[in-house]
Amino acid sequence: MTGQMIFDPLIPWTLLAAIAVLAMAGVVFAALRGLSGWALRGLAALVVIAALTGPSYQQEDRAELSDIVLLLEDESASQNLSDRAEQTQSAADELADRIAARSNTEVRRITVTDGDGDTGTQLMTALSKALAEEPRSRVAGIIAVSDGRVHDADLPVNLPAPMHLLMTGKSTDWDRRLSIKNAPAFAIIGEPVTLTLRIEDMGNAPAGATAAPLLISVDGAEPQEFQVPLGQDIDLPVTLPHGGRNVIEFTVPEADGELTDRNNKALIQMNGVRDRLRVLLVSGEPHPGGRTWRNLLKSDSSVDLVHFTILRPPEKQDGVPVSELSLIAFPTRELFLEKIDDFDLIIFDRYKRRGILPALYLDNVANYIRQGGAVLVAAGPDFAGADSIYRSPLGPVLPASPTARVLDQPFRPTVTEIGNRHPVSTGLPGGGDWGPWLRHIDITDPRGNVVMAGAGDRPLLVLDRVGEGRVALLASDHAWLWNRGYEGGGPQLELLRRLAHWMMREPELEEEALTADATGQTMRILRRTLQETVPPVVITDPLGNVTELPLLQSGPGVFETVFDGPEIGLYRLENGDQMAVIGLGPAAPREFEQTIATPDILAPVLAALRGGTVMLEDGLPRLREVREGRPAAGRGWIGLTPRNAYETRDVRQTAILPGWLVLLLSAGLITAAWLREGRR
Repeated sequence: MTGQMIFDPLIPWTLLAAIAVLAMAGVVFAALRGLSGWALRGLAALVVIAALTGPSYQQEDRAELSDIVLLLEDESASQNLSDRAEQTQSAADELADRIAARSNTEVRRITVTDGDGDTGTQLMTALSKALAEEPRSRVAGIIAVSDGRVHDADLPVNLPAPMHLLMTGKSTDWDRRLSIKNAPAFAIIGEPVTLTLRIEDMGNAPAGATAAPLLISVDGAEPQEFQVPLGQDIDLPVTLPHGGRNVIEFTVPEADGELTDRNNKALIQMNGVRDRLRVLLVSGEPHPGGRTWRNLLKSDSSVDLVHFTILRPPEKQDGVPVSELSLIAFPTRELFLEKIDDFDLIIFDRYKRRGILPALYLDNVANYIRQGGAVLVAAGPDFAGADSIYRSPLGPVLPASPTARVLDQPFRPTVTEIGNRHPVSTGLPGGGDWGPWLRHIDITDPRGNVVMAGAGDRPLLVLDRVGEGRVALLASDHAWLWNRGYEGGGPQLELLRRLAHWMMREPELEEEALTADATGQTMRILRRTLQETVPPVVITDPLGNVTELPLLQSGPGVFETVFDGPEIGLYRLENGDQMAVIGLGPAAPREFEQTIATPDILAPVLAALRGGTVMLEDGLPRLREVREGRPAAGRGWIGLTPRNAYETRDVRQTAILPGWLVLLLSAGLITAAWLREGRR
């Protein structure tokens, strides 16, 4: 029960002050005139003015409220290093017991974990939420048990009481860290791109170490080892081996005594792109389809096209000197002997043997295919004749043999059963409702994959792999009819584009491929194949755990599944003879970028209300009471500020000058003053 005097004036304070001034002036005037009753009149005025202030005595029935101490327990990933988890649990339990043993004090234990995704320790966010749920006037102190590696320390939080950090970890802790800088998302195939990496020791590292081993692996292959100096930025040239996604893993083996190896890896995923695609197009003679090939290839700005059309074959001799002809001599030796390896694709469009390309040159083209090159033959009637390119050293690598028959009849190209599963021919626009072609070169003994059929279901488009290279045979020279819209036309440009890019090994057109795309910690695994069924996919996570998942068919030749990766890092996928690697999140999560305990990050937050930091390695600090605004931490102790909060249960008010008393006093004093003045 507490009491106090309160005032509730009946009129505004300014008007009350004016009345007081007037009353005082009257009393002074009466005193100066020598009136004997001036003192009594002054007392009467004082009683009236006091009554106008509305004085009363207020009594409150109060219930004391306990002080609240917020205890933040950091259980983020970095707190699992060494014995920090045990330090945190032991310190939090003992502190909670000490706080609970204090009179009129409660403790709120708050668990702090990693944020969603890779956001790190969100301690200040957890504190902000806790303060929003508690009366700020009751919070006497905030204690955080953590390693100090807080990733939201810049979050503005208005602290109602001093905050202290009880820091886990040991003064002898040390760790080795690998970091990668300026890693581009794209790089040109075959050209080196420079990455900058750094290996550094943090904390109380052993003396004398000047270098560390570095393992580099591309797409999960056997790693290569290098010795790299410590504490220096190293420029490392990297050349991507293939198009599409290239996964490069850098690893530093774990050293004895370091805190963790989770920051000893760096994962780079770069897309390999071609700078320029070099294509050689050789047209045996002018015909309507020749311009179609040229327009297709020239429409792609990334293609460098060299196109020769043979206008004057050797047998066409009319006596005109070559120097007087406006023709360019065919540089056969330069193209087919010296610079053949510079081309990504060679196209023979209605070419036949005329003595322009000797057998030696065509044999060199066959070797070019076996060593990784690509050749496309667009066959016309010449392919079925005695001068066919098939009857040259190029014949053994071609995917089919001509029968010498030329079918000059309308037919509609159709996609075969295996073609419905091949990326070159599946899902072509129009769904098979295409216009006819008028000529089909009959071929037999197809090798590889027949993806399209022509007249009488005869092979029309055959794709094959020879050695390291690829070869395709299109048994018609009438694809250009689709481009002209003949009887509805067809997807000629799309078909030829896919065909050319499949031969140049574009990853999205590989018929046998295992790929995966990541969204957060979820990966979508895609398997393309020409087979009707596929075995389960085998997934190996960063910790070496193996999971098998069945692949479900989602389209012709396409199987897929979805997998949620439990860990951040590199995953290896296997399905039959296909392998792939994919990284989920960074190889080194944010929690492990910096692992040495430090008070520096939270120092500005603690300094706001003069809190402090204590190393748990030195023992648990004592608890003291400190007044608001005073230093709240010292050697071996931390302070709590008592809040003296209370809850008001009942309020009673008693008027000090009730109306009847005011009337009695003022009337009596005025009457006494009048009588005294009258006697005089």
